[in-house]
Amino acid sequence: MAENFARVETKYLLTLPQAEAVAAGLQARGFRRLDFGCPRIQSLYYDTPEHLLIRTSLERPAYKEKLRLRAYGEPGALRESYLEIKKKYDGVVYKRRAALSLAEAMEGLARGSLPDRAGQVGREALWMTQRWGLVPAVVIAYDRDAWFHPEDASLRVTFDRNLTFRDRQLDLDSPEEGLPILPDGLRLMEVKTGGTLPLWLVRLLAAQDIRRTHFSKYGAAYLQYIRPGQGAQERSGQTCSTVSFSQGA
Repeated sequence: MAENFARVETKYLLTLPQAEAVAAGLQARGFRRLDFGCPRIQSLYYDTPEHLLIRTSLERPAYKEKLRLRAYGEPGALRESYLEIKKKYDGVVYKRRAALSLAEAMEGLARGSLPDRAGQVGREALWMTQRWGLVPAVVIAYDRDAWFHPEDASLRVTFDRNLTFRDRQLDLDSPEEGLPILPDGLRLMEVKTGGTLPLWLVRLLAAQDIRRTHFSKYGAAYLQYIRPGQGAQERSGQTCSTVSFSQGA
């Protein structure tokens, strides 16, 4: 199964009271909370050993791309996954993904051969790994609350919490704990639209003094833990540090 998405994604860092106020505003507009069954999301990002893709992404070029393997649910019982290619050009995010079992996706990328049903996504993923020399680099995990409107599929709002990072035990089904990316009191909100934000949402955000920010989960992990040059073993017991991200109007 292959899926394709094209949308504008806007990100915001919120305090817990701000997140609760926005959720209440969404509910008042008829939005519903999506029941995942389990809110845990894990993503295995592929990169060069020198972290070329994320370093390039942090420079905010007009075009950037990433390859990741994503799974939903708690470690220990994961079977299914999505092989995803995500590209961003001129502010618009294009995401394509193919459903594969976790084992065949990881093993297939490692040996350079994926099942035919991975289709064009699989072929392009293999081309990316060969072109750039991509290898499993980091696992980013978090819990997500997603809100949607039953009569308007063009707008979706998500709140992410408990963001963690690790660059060892790079198996999505591993119970290995990660290091925190955000302090406990913050939430990462993403607004996904087909274009501009509706006026009522702009007013809702303005009432809570919420401003747009540039934020990448992998990028934040890189800036906090990888760029300083520490080895994975040296990070044992390290806690989250403060990272500044630029704010936008």
